[in-house]
Amino acid sequence: MARWLYTLFYCVITPLIVLRLFIRGRKAPAYTKRIAERFGFFAAPDFERCIWLHSVSVGETIAAAPVVKKLQQRYPDLPIVVTTMTPTGSERVKALFGDSVFHVYAPYDLPSCLRGFIKRVNPVLTIIMETELWPNMVNACAKRNIPVVLANGRLSEKSAAGYQRFSALAASMLQSLTAVAAQTRADADRFVRLGMSNEQVTVTGSIKFDITISPEQREKSQQLKVQWSQNHSRLVFIAASTHDGEDGPVLEAFALARKRCPNLLLVLVPRHPERFNAVADLCEQTGLTTLRRSSGRLPEAETDIYLADSMGEMMLLLGASDIAFVGGSFIESGGHNMLEPAAWGLPIITGESDFNFLEISRLLENAGGLVKVHDASAMADALCELSGDVDKREQQGKASLKVIDSNRGALASLLAIIDDNVADNVNA
Repeated sequence: MARWLYTLFYCVITPLIVLRLFIRGRKAPAYTKRIAERFGFFAAPDFERCIWLHSVSVGETIAAAPVVKKLQQRYPDLPIVVTTMTPTGSERVKALFGDSVFHVYAPYDLPSCLRGFIKRVNPVLTIIMETELWPNMVNACAKRNIPVVLANGRLSEKSAAGYQRFSALAASMLQSLTAVAAQTRADADRFVRLGMSNEQVTVTGSIKFDITISPEQREKSQQLKVQWSQNHSRLVFIAASTHDGEDGPVLEAFALARKRCPNLLLVLVPRHPERFNAVADLCEQTGLTTLRRSSGRLPEAETDIYLADSMGEMMLLLGASDIAFVGGSFIESGGHNMLEPAAWGLPIITGESDFNFLEISRLLENAGGLVKVHDASAMADALCELSGDVDKREQQGKASLKVIDSNRGALASLLAIIDDNVADNVNA
C-alpha cells in the first residue's frame, strides 16, 4: 500500500518535475535535452546483459570510477551501464569513461519507466552509489531477481530521520536490497534501525579513500601550478565546489587575507555551471582583478581571482593548489568530498556543516589535516596562518595524506560483495 501511494504521488508530481527541468534549462540548457531517456526511452544498446551502476551526479560518479574500472577488468564480457540524474554527472561519465561504458539518464521512479529501461539493458546486477535509493527502482530489480548492492553506503542522522517518517515505505525498500557496503559503523547501525538485517549490511569503509593520482595527472597539475604561481612566487588558494551563499564569505575572507598576505591567488570553483556568470559578477564587484578560465588565458602577477568556470577538472585544479577550502560547508549543505584535496597532501579549511562526510571530517580534523572555521574572518585568519608558515602547511598536508593512506581497502571489500552477487546471478 505504501509503495502504491508513493507511485500515485510520483505520477501526480511528474509534470512538475519536467517543468522544473525546463526552468533549470534556462540557465543550463542541458537539462532540457534527452528528456525521453528519463522516461525509459532510448536506443537499445547492442549487448545481451550488463552491470548497471547508478550514480546521481558528479561526486558519486567520481567515487564510482575505481569501481567501474575494476569491474571492466574483472568482467570484460559484461558491459557497464552508468546512469546519472544530472547533466554535470553525465559530462563526468563521458570524461572519465568515454565510450567504454554505456551512459543514459536514469529513468524516473515509475514502474512503466523502469520496465522499459530494464528490458533494454537487462542487468545481472544493479549497483547504487551512496544514498540514491528509489523504492520502485529497488522493487523492479527485486521482482526480476536482479541483486541490488548499495555501494559506499552512507546514511546521516538527518536522512535516517527522513526515512523514519515514511517507515513502511523505507523498510520495504531497504529489506529488498541484497547488500549494503556501509562507509562506517554508524551508517550501518542506522540502516539496521530502519529495518535491514545485520546480514545485509557490511562495514567496508569509504571507497573514496582508495583514490589514486596517476603520474600523468601529477605532471599536468605541477605544470599548471608553475604557471599560476608565476614560478612559485605566489601561493594558490582554491575554494572548491562552492554553493550559492558561500562565494561572498570566501571573497570576503580572501580580501581580508590579502591585506596581510599579498602573495595569494584565489582559484574559485563554483559547484554548478549555471552559477558561473553570477559568481563572475560577484567577483567583479569586489574590485579585485578577475580572470575566467574559459578565457583561455593564464593568471598573471596582477590577477587576484581566477574563476574556474569549467567542468571535470577538480582533481587537476586541486593538484595545482597550495591550500584548499571545501565548499558546501558554509551553508547547511553537509559539505563535499574532503578526500580529494587530502589525496594531494593539501591543508584543508572547511565550514562547520559536514554531515555528509561526518566521519571523514572527524578523521581529518583529529589528525590535524583539517581546520573548521565559522565565518569569513576566521577563514582569513586560518588562511594567513597557513600562508605564512610553510612548515605548518607541510605538516597539515602530510596529516591529510596520512588519513587517506591509513584508510584504504574499502574497494577490495566492496568488490568481494559484488563478485558474490554477479557469480550467483550469472550462474543462476
